[in-house]
Amino acid sequence: MSLDVSPALLEQAERGEVDEADFVDCVRTSLPYAWEMVSSLVAQLKVDGGAFADNQTPPPDEQARGQLLRALASDAIRGAMQRHFGVRLAFQNCHRVAVFPLDSSVDETLTKFTSVRSQLLNQSPELRDC
Repeated sequence: MSLDVSPALLEQAERGEVDEADFVDCVRTSLPYAWEMVSSLVAQLKVDGGAFADNQTPPPDEQARGQLLRALASDAIRGAMQRHFGVRLAFQNCHRVAVFPLDSSVDETLTKFTSVRSQLLNQSPELRDC
């Protein structure tokens, strides 16, 4: 799944530097499921507090799953979303997205979440081909 890049944004890129706000808006409109997922987790983290907020509900369809994969697998998209929301993003499997505050007090929790051990423990047969 590609981003839906407007001619004006493409022209910006061809000229040189791209305004990050314009890129973020492109991500928001191109990947609405992924954007809403991250946005809702950021809101949950702000309301509930704690070390992180995560989603454990599989996407409703393959298009939504593709949006999550695109958003979190692309360094540029992921980085722009992290800067926009002021969080660190973590990802396991095909749908488990987590947001962590930038506060270094949660570094150990983030390290555990993104560890090989946690990745293995988060596997299940029904997710094998997700």
